[in-house]
Amino acid sequence: MASPHAIIIPCPEHGHIIPLIALSHSLVAHGFRITFINSEFNHERVVASLSQNGGDGVEGMHMVSFPDGLAPGEDRNTFKKKIEGIVRVMPGCLEELIKQIRSDRVTCIIADGTMGWALEVAQKMGIRSVAFWPMSATLLALFLSIPKMIQDGIIGADGMPERSETFQLSPDIPSMNTSQLPWNCAGDHDPERFLFKLISSNNQSMQLAETIICNSFYELESPSFTLFPNLLPVGPLLTSQQFGTAVGHFCQVDTTCMSWLDEKPANSVIYVAFGSVAVFNQHQFKELALGLELSGHPFLWVVRHNLTDGIDDAWFNGFRDRVKGQGLLVGWSPQQQVLAHPSIACFFFHCGWNSTLEGTKNGVPFLCWPSFIDHFLSRTYICDVWKIGLSIDPDDKGFVPREQIKKKVDQIFGNEEMKARALVWKDIANRCTKEGGSSYKNFKSFVDAMKE
Repeated sequence: MASPHAIIIPCPEHGHIIPLIALSHSLVAHGFRITFINSEFNHERVVASLSQNGGDGVEGMHMVSFPDGLAPGEDRNTFKKKIEGIVRVMPGCLEELIKQIRSDRVTCIIADGTMGWALEVAQKMGIRSVAFWPMSATLLALFLSIPKMIQDGIIGADGMPERSETFQLSPDIPSMNTSQLPWNCAGDHDPERFLFKLISSNNQSMQLAETIICNSFYELESPSFTLFPNLLPVGPLLTSQQFGTAVGHFCQVDTTCMSWLDEKPANSVIYVAFGSVAVFNQHQFKELALGLELSGHPFLWVVRHNLTDGIDDAWFNGFRDRVKGQGLLVGWSPQQQVLAHPSIACFFFHCGWNSTLEGTKNGVPFLCWPSFIDHFLSRTYICDVWKIGLSIDPDDKGFVPREQIKKKVDQIFGNEEMKARALVWKDIANRCTKEGGSSYKNFKSFVDAMKE
């Protein structure tokens, strides 16, 4: 009997590609062959990252690229333009690929839940399909609850809030505020309405999927799985489990920080990283830097080339020189390795879901500074439900002074109960993916079903 063959299609964003690479290699370990599709724009960077760890040469995984509908020099930071380009050209590319490999029968298409068009292609081509949700199950529960939210008068048919209020999807799911709805954070209504329409369209497409698997685990968000029992959690999916380090990064990873961490005492370092998208203005960037310096603790800070909208080079070089004995600044880090290092005391971050899972799996308390989409929801869980972190609180102009940063860092370092809770969650997260754990069983049942 031929090995099962899955075509995997991520959303062409950093935080979506990494968990699907982890899923791919878990499937390869269970006898699957994988065709993994990236946009041409991302393909070389992802393959280069995999090749550093022997990934592209792993038997059973083949990397393919599709055009994304945009010219080489076009701005891919405009979400609406990027998605419109993808929807315009990628469905046809997927159909053509399936026709080309008909002799190598495709068992199923596993598509990122934000790429609903791929599920529609699967139905058209008569192929089994699976939706993969890379973010929190509660975020998906929120999206799937849109019809009820319209019916209850929480939002209008265009997704805009009818009024400012808090609401709950169920009595056990944390309260949410209409001002922080994921599609209500773009700043002007046109992008918001586009995102809302895209979410609503993807909700419809996901109904075509045979199953929906998600990068979470029962214990972490159990009320959401009670509300939508057809969601199958198989996480946390971390590429370090296959490679010993994370792969699929768009940026060159600076591993020299690991030897720097080796020199630091246990539970002494603040790890600071705000993902691949968040941007600070110059004033806030400087205040963040000064807050870290003022804390007095050692810190490892990931400063992407585009983390701020502009910087005074002379000031920044002076800061770097001044904190040389206290802090290390890198362009990108091997984050999963960093968070597993015994010197790390807390994770100061943007509340992205991958980072949330990575920190939780390593028992690291969080300092939360969310910015958009699902970040506010993750912060609520971290600070109010799991109680393993503290929140940064901007003023009414969105500004955070250095003194608050120092104060919150001091509170985390002095909170032994929070550290103990973080270690409890570490144990839960690690147990669920081991033999007999909830995610282990779910993944095995999913694999068995796909092999039938």
